[in-house]
This record gives sequence, C-alpha cells and structure tokens, in this order.
Amino acid sequence: MVLSNAMRNIGIGNIGSALMVPLLAMVITVSPIPGGMTPAVAQDINGPTSVADLAEKLLDTVVNISTSQKVAQRRPNVPLPKVPEGSPFQDFFDELLPNRPKDKNKRPRSRSSLGSGFVIDASGIVVTNNHVIANADEITVNFADGTKLEAEVIGRDPKVDIAILRVKPETPLKAVTFGDSNGSRIGDWVMAIGNPLGLSGTVTLGIVSAINRNINSGPYDSFIQTDAAINRGNSGGPLFNMAGEVIGINTAIISPSGGSIGLGFSIPSSLAKRVVDQLVKFGETRRGWLGVQIQTVTEEIAETLGLDEARGALVGEVVPNGPAAKAEIKSGDVILSFDGKEVERMRDLPRIVADTPVEKEVVVVVLRKGKEITLGVSVGRLEDGEKQIASSNGKKKDDTEKKAKSSLGMSLGKITDELRKSEEIKDSVTGVFILKVEEGSNAQDKNIKAGEIIVEVGQEAVSSAKDVIRRVEELKTQGRKNALLMISTKTGDIRFVVVRIDS
Repeated sequence: MVLSNAMRNIGIGNIGSALMVPLLAMVITVSPIPGGMTPAVAQDINGPTSVADLAEKLLDTVVNISTSQKVAQRRPNVPLPKVPEGSPFQDFFDELLPNRPKDKNKRPRSRSSLGSGFVIDASGIVVTNNHVIANADEITVNFADGTKLEAEVIGRDPKVDIAILRVKPETPLKAVTFGDSNGSRIGDWVMAIGNPLGLSGTVTLGIVSAINRNINSGPYDSFIQTDAAINRGNSGGPLFNMAGEVIGINTAIISPSGGSIGLGFSIPSSLAKRVVDQLVKFGETRRGWLGVQIQTVTEEIAETLGLDEARGALVGEVVPNGPAAKAEIKSGDVILSFDGKEVERMRDLPRIVADTPVEKEVVVVVLRKGKEITLGVSVGRLEDGEKQIASSNGKKKDDTEKKAKSSLGMSLGKITDELRKSEEIKDSVTGVFILKVEEGSNAQDKNIKAGEIIVEVGQEAVSSAKDVIRRVEELKTQGRKNALLMISTKTGDIRFVVVRIDS
C-alpha cells in the first residue's frame, strides 16, 4: 500500500473511461412470504438526487495550479563523429553537430506538474498544498474561463502542507469561504472539485468516511477521510459540504496503484483556517510552543502512575528555559489538560498547543506522583523554540565504580568523567550508565540498550547503581511489580519505560 500526495508528477498511460451514475433514492420491494408474514421493506436512502446547482455555483472558484521547475539534465558523454581533415563535408558536420564546450554537458530542462487550488479572497488570494508548488520556478493559476495568471507565493507551511498564492486579476474573482469542519459527522455528504490527471473542473461526490485520522504525515495530523474520488492532481483542491463551504483541503490518498480506491484525506478547515489566516497576514505561522518532549501513556504506564485509564501526554525532556521549564513542569508529569481542553491522547497536545495564541497565559493540569497539580504557563512561539541551540558537551576527569547488577536485569555503573568523555555523553545528562542488559530480561524485551542512562526510577532521580537498587527495593516493599524508568540517550533524548521487577 502506498501513501502518496494526490498530485506530484503526472504520467498518464491508458486511462479508461469512467461512468458516473447519479445517486438516486431507492425503494426495494419484496415478494409476499408464504404463511402470511409481512416482509421487511428497506428504508429509503436519503441521498441527494443531484448536486448540479451546487457544483455550478462553485466550479469557478476552483483553479488549476501549473508549475514549472528548471532541472539539470546531463547529456551522455558520447564522442562526436570525426571527418577526415579537408573533407568537403566538414561545413555540414559543423552545422549539424557544433562543438560543445565542456560546461555544456548539462542542459536545463523544464519539469512541470499540476495541482488544484481555490480562491478565498476576491482580490486574488488562492489556497493550495505546499507540495504542489514546492521548488517551483514559475507558478501559473488557470481559471475555469481560460484566464491564466502568474502567481507569487506569499506564505507556506510544510508542517500541514498549505501554501498561499497571490494573483492580480483585472476584475474581482469569485471566492469561497471556510466552513466548520468540527460540525462534520461521519456519513455527511461531501463534494470534491479539482483537476485530477489534468482534467480540469472535475466534480466527485462521496461521504465523510472518518474524522481525526492520523496517517503519520506530520505532527498535526487530524485528517478528514472521504470516499469522494481524489486522484493525482486533486491536491490543494477543496472539499465542500452541502452548504458550499470548504471544510477540507484535499491532500493525500492511500493507494497501491496511485489511483483512487476511496481512501482520500483532507486537511480539516478547523486546522487549515488558522494557518491560512496567519500566512495571509504575516507570511509565516505563529504557533504556540510548550517546550517539552512527550510520549504516549500506555495502559502499563497508566497503571504504574495510578491513572484510572491511559490518557494524557507523558512529559519526557523539558527544554531548558522554555515555557514548561519556567512553569516548573517536570519530566515524568502527565499533562491531563491544557487551557481547559482535555488531553485524551498524546497526539492531541501538539495540536492544542499549536492552536494557542503566543504569549497567552493558560492553565495546565498535570499528574505528578499520583496528585493533580495546576500550573500556569505563558505559551511561547514554536518557531522561536526551534531555533534554540543545544548545550555542548563538557570534559571532566576519571572515577570508576564496579558493575552492580540490579533486579531489573541490567548491569549498571557510575557516569565517570572518563566514561562521559569516551562515550560522548552530553554534560547535561545525569543518572546511571547501563553497562549491559541481561539476555532474555524484561529490560531487553522493552528495547533498553547498553549505553543508555537511567535518570529516574519510580519518579525519583538516581545517580548510582546503589540508588537504583535501593529504589527498586522500596517499590517491592510497596507491593509494586513494575518500575517506571526514565531512560535517556547519551544526547539527552528521554523516554519512559515500564520494566518488570524480578524477584
């Protein structure tokens, strides 16, 4: 199965003709059943008998995006034919095969691609996918009436695959508006308009197949899934509800062949509208930032932490001097709500934070050592946070400690200056060095590896093998069968792992 953008380069082979059959209300009648029983009658299918009026109203708002990109094409180094010196055919060969300078073994060629877009402002603002216009040297917007206008990019956001173009029309354009995708329900009728395979003005009809789909294409995945036919060239086109409002931007398909099999995905307007507004106003995005690394709260971790169910986002590393650090959010906290919004799953938090205005003061509820704590956070800006530079490694001197084997199935040792230097362990990383993971142990099953560092055991910091053993014994006396470990890589990337305590 292949997950692909619904555009990219278009190669058309033999395309079979497609027969579009109107969706009609159907009534199924059943012959009488012997014995006087009354047969069941199938209910009417309350689908639209036609969307012609709606399509006619919207077709002029959807555009074709054509791009061209100059790429270097290497000529094969084939030697030129030679003619005898003084031959009467010398002039003929000079005209036919002129001498080529050495730097001309590469010649530029133009590579073109097609996608879709739609007008959101009559002055000439067009929305499309970022991948439609990525690396393009020239962008042309083609309208339904045959008008072609050169476009400039005024903003793009690769994280959610949205780009904003501006054209300069002689007269106001016909535009559409965003609707509320949060009001969409599974089973609602939707209509896609675009330019699949370069066939401009193509209308397809379907339903919302699913909502909030995560297809692992980016940090803010929350796609609308639809069975309305979406093919290569539909990228950037709108997904309409039956009120003629844009509730999605068609972006990707899952297909083994590259053609539609009824698995199309659209960026929901609830996510797209905020990004579009920022790109139009600022030419860039201004997302909220918390400054933490997070991971999923599994059922095993939830049980260890005393949660009634697996929910929230488990905090791993806290970025120094970031918003979370300033609010005293700590590694091992489970974020349960942010700005009044419940965090049901780990992947909910990045979207909630990103949608929060920069510098807004919000309330964050975390679970820490079995107790809920309320903290105040001033939201930072993601784009600024991404520019922070990690601190460099330091150098210190030698001090060793013998291996200590704990009931966790690992041989442990102290992080000495010599070890820190030889293993290139970041200066900010503290804890107990894992020298060896025992074969067949639960730690090995949990993918813990030699060379990693145990930072905490049961939400308490450790600095030696003795600390680890002592803390494990405390957990055993409390009746615990598992220990929650905070594990760090040598560079400081943190994750939490639940390991069984061996008797």
